[in-house]
Amino acid sequence: MLELINVTKTFHKGSIDEKIALNQLNFTLRDGEFVTVIGSNGAGKSTMQNAICGSWLPDSGKILLDGTDITLLPEHRRAKYLGRVYQDPMMGTAANMQIEENLALAARRGKKKSLLPLIRKGEREQYVKLLSRLGLGLENRLSAKVGTLSGGQRQALTLLMATMQHPNLLLLDEHTAALDPKTAAKVMELTESLVHENNISTLMITHNMKDAIRYGDRLIMLHAGKIILDVSGEEKKNLTVPDLLAKFSEAAGEEFAGDKAILS
Repeated sequence: MLELINVTKTFHKGSIDEKIALNQLNFTLRDGEFVTVIGSNGAGKSTMQNAICGSWLPDSGKILLDGTDITLLPEHRRAKYLGRVYQDPMMGTAANMQIEENLALAARRGKKKSLLPLIRKGEREQYVKLLSRLGLGLENRLSAKVGTLSGGQRQALTLLMATMQHPNLLLLDEHTAALDPKTAAKVMELTESLVHENNISTLMITHNMKDAIRYGDRLIMLHAGKIILDVSGEEKKNLTVPDLLAKFSEAAGEEFAGDKAILS
């Protein structure tokens, strides 16, 4: 579903602040695969996702999505193929619009617009079913403004919106980092359900090593813009956090510098 071939990206090239964010990165994600991504700060995790989204173009290399070269495709033209949930719960929804209006916009993404009423009865019934599975009571608040919701409620709603059209690829950028532990666990359970039920190819960045081990089919670790660890199957299932830290030290030649990851 996704292939990165020798992708490089350098920021502030030629200056004292020059930073190689991606260093001839090679990565393949198979159709329907759920991959978790970890790495210390500055390892290139978010840069990799932003390159896939088209937030900035790579200096060299290729990015293929479902066999199509999207390396130079503008960000807005890639959007209909991608679902994305950010770390900040405020970024995935329109605060001044109602819950049902947000869902309607997500349902129409990539489709031709019409002059018909925005939300029809059948759609509203579908939204009630979708929201009911969250267990947050939002199915009874369809007309509520999204800005009145808590961060966890907005993130759960964003996740629903990102997966409604069954995107080719779902990108999750530390989407539970800003939530309290109980809400984060609920959002992760929802994530796993939606991904597996709809067989969505997924790339999830996380600082939580326990989540990286528990969820997904495969785990990759980035360091200095390259993949230094790639595990799946029984090897991944049997990992522990100390194992992961030891593997990082062995592969990178240094200790993992990430308090959030260790504390989590």
